[in-house]
Amino acid sequence: MRRARRVFCKIFCCALLPGLAFGGATVAGNVSPPRLPILPRPRPSLPLPVPPNAPEASRFLAQATFGPTDADISHLQAAGYQVWLGEQFNAPPTRRMDYRNWVENTLHEEFTTDDMLEAWWLGALGGPDPADASVIHRDQLRQRVAFALSEIFVVSTRTTLIDQFPNGQAYYYDILVNDAFANYRQLLEDVTLSPAMGVYLNMLSNQRADSTKNIHPDENYAREVNQLFSVGLVMLNQDGTAQLFNGQPVPTYTQDTVKAFAHVFTGWNWSDCVPADHTDFSDCDVDWSTGANMQQPMASFAAYHDNGTRAPDDLSNKQLLSYPGAASGGVLADGGTPQSDLKFALDNIFNHPNVGPFIGRQLIQRLVTSNPSPAYVRRVAAVFNNNGVGVRGDLKAVVSAILLDDEARNGAGKYPDTFGKLREPLLRLSHIWRAMGAQHRCGNDTVRQSGSSSYTQHYANRPYRYAGWYSAWGTNYLFNQQPLYASSVFNFFRPGFIPPGEMTTKQLYGPEFQITTDSQIAEITNDVLPRAMWLDIHDTCDSTDDYGDVAIDHQRDLALAGSGQGGPADPADRLVDAYNIRFMGGQMSSYMRTTLINYLNRIDHYWDNNGTQDWRIARIQRALYLIFTSPEYAIQK
Repeated sequence: MRRARRVFCKIFCCALLPGLAFGGATVAGNVSPPRLPILPRPRPSLPLPVPPNAPEASRFLAQATFGPTDADISHLQAAGYQVWLGEQFNAPPTRRMDYRNWVENTLHEEFTTDDMLEAWWLGALGGPDPADASVIHRDQLRQRVAFALSEIFVVSTRTTLIDQFPNGQAYYYDILVNDAFANYRQLLEDVTLSPAMGVYLNMLSNQRADSTKNIHPDENYAREVNQLFSVGLVMLNQDGTAQLFNGQPVPTYTQDTVKAFAHVFTGWNWSDCVPADHTDFSDCDVDWSTGANMQQPMASFAAYHDNGTRAPDDLSNKQLLSYPGAASGGVLADGGTPQSDLKFALDNIFNHPNVGPFIGRQLIQRLVTSNPSPAYVRRVAAVFNNNGVGVRGDLKAVVSAILLDDEARNGAGKYPDTFGKLREPLLRLSHIWRAMGAQHRCGNDTVRQSGSSSYTQHYANRPYRYAGWYSAWGTNYLFNQQPLYASSVFNFFRPGFIPPGEMTTKQLYGPEFQITTDSQIAEITNDVLPRAMWLDIHDTCDSTDDYGDVAIDHQRDLALAGSGQGGPADPADRLVDAYNIRFMGGQMSSYMRTTLINYLNRIDHYWDNNGTQDWRIARIQRALYLIFTSPEYAIQK
C-alpha cells in the first residue's frame, strides 16, 4: 500500500499550500492469496490489556470511534481495551427516534431530513444531549458499527418515498443502532421487515404469482439479501478466499435460488394494511399524513403469500440455499405461514458457512483495513461461527475480535505495504469536529410556514443541535457522502473495488477510492479550509443567519501553539507533536513533521491580521489544514 499512497499523493499534494508536499507514507492492500484449507477455530491473538502509549490508544480509537479526542485517549490508556469495550457495550444507545420525539413533541417542529442529519451527527460526535445537557452520549463504538452496517444493509433517501419520511429513516437507522451488538440473525430479520427496506428493495406489497393478472413475485430483495447482506456470489473458505473448482470460483446460488426466495418473500405489507379495503394488495399505501406505518415492522397477509399450495402459480417445495448441514437440504416444504416460511428462509441464510467470512471481512474493511490477511478474516469468521460459548452470529463478540486482533493492533508495523484504509470523507469531518470541540453556533428562533399552519424553528443557543447548510446538512455536496444517501444498494463504494494503476497491478482493494476522484479531492481540500480556518465557536454571529453552522474551538490549543512571540525562537513543535498523536496516531513521518514545523515557525506576532487574530490561531488553523489535506492523514493506519 506504500505505492498506492504515492498514487494518491500525485493527485492530492498539488492541492496543498505552495512548496508543501508530504511523503513517506503507505496505503492498504494485499495480493489475493492461494486457497487455504478450513482450519479448526483458533484462539484469537489478543494484545496487552492496556495500550502501551498514547499513539496506540489514538490508533485504536480511530478504528473504534468517529475520531479520537485527547480525553478519550487518556481514558483508554487508564482503562485498557477490555474495560473500554465493556463501557461501550453498556453505554445507552443514542437513537434518532428520541431526537425526532424531542423535535416534534418538545420543540413542536416538523421533523425533516435535516433534523435526521442533526440526529446522526449527535450520535457521531457524542457529548451532551440538546434536550438535556446532563445526558452525555458516549456510545461511540455502537454508532461507529451502526454506520458500518448502514454501508452493508444499504437503504437510501435517493428513493423518493424514503426521502419524504424522515421518521422512517430514523426508525431504520435505529434498527442498526439497536442491533449493532446483538445477533446477526436478529439484525437480518429486523432489516428484512423494516418498511424502509421493504420500499427500497420492493419486498413491501410483494405478492404471490397470479398468471391471470400477470403478477410475478419481485426478485429484488431476494437477490440482494443474498448477494450483499449475507453470503455473496461465490463460495468462500473461512479465510474469505474463494473456493475453486477447475480453477473457477464456485457460485453460491443460481437464478432459480433467487426465484425461490422471491416466492418466499411474499405477503408482507404496511402494518396497518387492510387488503379488503383495496382493489389490489399493492394499493395499500403509506400513511401520508403521519408516516406512522413507516416506523412499524411490516405485517404478514397469508392470502398473498406463496406457501406452495396454490397451483399452478405457487412454487412448490422451494429450493433455497443448499450447503452441508442445511436444514432439510435447504428445501422449504409447502403449507407454511408467512412467518414460518420467513423464519426458515432467514435461518437458511444465517447458517450458511459464507456468512462469517463475508460479513466479517466487510466489517474489518469498514473499521480497520481494506485488505485484511486471510488469517485475520479466518479468526474473525471463527468468532462469528462460535463466540466461545456456542453462539453463532454474536456481533458483540465479532466487533471485539476485529478490534483486538493482533493484526488490527500491530498490522501497521508488520504489514506496512498492505495495512490500512483510506478514511471516508464523513469520518475525516467527524474526526476534526470531535477532536476540536465542535459545537453548533449562531442561528435564530424563526417562525416557519407549513401549509396553512406555522411553527417556530429553534436554533438560537443550541450548541448540541448540529445544523447548518455549510456544514452538517451539506456533506453530500461538500464531501460526496451523507448518511443513508448512497447512490445504489451497492453503497457509496464497493468492498471489492480496486483503484486503477499500481493498486490494480498489485490487486490491492481500496473501496473508498471509488468516490475519491480528482475533482472530489480538490473540493474536499477547498472545503476543509473554511472549517479549519474560519468557523470558530467564538466568532461573532451574523444576526441574519437563521440556522447557524458547526464550528470548532481553536482556542483550546493556544498553549500548544506557542508561549512567546512566535517565529523560530518560539517553535511549533509542541503543537505538531500533539496533533500527530490526536489525528495521526503518532505515525507522522519525520519528513512531514519537519516540513510542518519549519513552515509553522515562520508564523509570529506579525501575523495578527491588523490586530484581529492571535498569531497562535494562525498556526493552529494552518496546522489543521495541512494535516487534514495530507495523504499521510488520509490513510488510516
